[in-house]
Amino acid sequence: MDRELSNKLSPILSRRSIRSYQDKEISNELIDALLHAGMAAPSACAKDPWRFIVIRDKAMLGTVCEKLPNGTMLARAALGVVVCGDLNAAHSNQLSYMLQDCSACIENILITAPLLGLGAVWLGIHPRQERIDHLRKVLSLPHAIIPVSAIAIGYPDEHKAPRSRYDEGYVHNEKW
Repeated sequence: MDRELSNKLSPILSRRSIRSYQDKEISNELIDALLHAGMAAPSACAKDPWRFIVIRDKAMLGTVCEKLPNGTMLARAALGVVVCGDLNAAHSNQLSYMLQDCSACIENILITAPLLGLGAVWLGIHPRQERIDHLRKVLSLPHAIIPVSAIAIGYPDEHKAPRSRYDEGYVHNEKW
């Protein structure tokens, strides 16, 4: 890929999983910007089934990550955003549409974080039932609200170079 194209794709290629954070709070303005970006995602029939739990309290962040074996960095993050889906709001009340919509929303947040000087990492919750049950209990989620992921966010205490994981072997033209 030439330099011009690489520069244009920089916001996407710069998205890296950041797991180490500075001890610094994130302003309400930046949190609002992240959520605006998330909610700008495409959604099947514009149903927008995403719902958010914004967590700053360190004790709660620690409790949330207790059942996320690869999510211990959440306890050290300035912010956690649990992205949930409302199954009743999803297109045709379908789990698959809800998950697709929430995933697009999550990716928007992840791409926006470095543009705002932040680092973030996606922590999977759905479809692991023990994780879903834990978050339902800890966050008092209604039955139709399904936790899809948690995002740990903070000012990065590590730097990772932009990269692509492009693999030509994954691309098929016209048919398999």
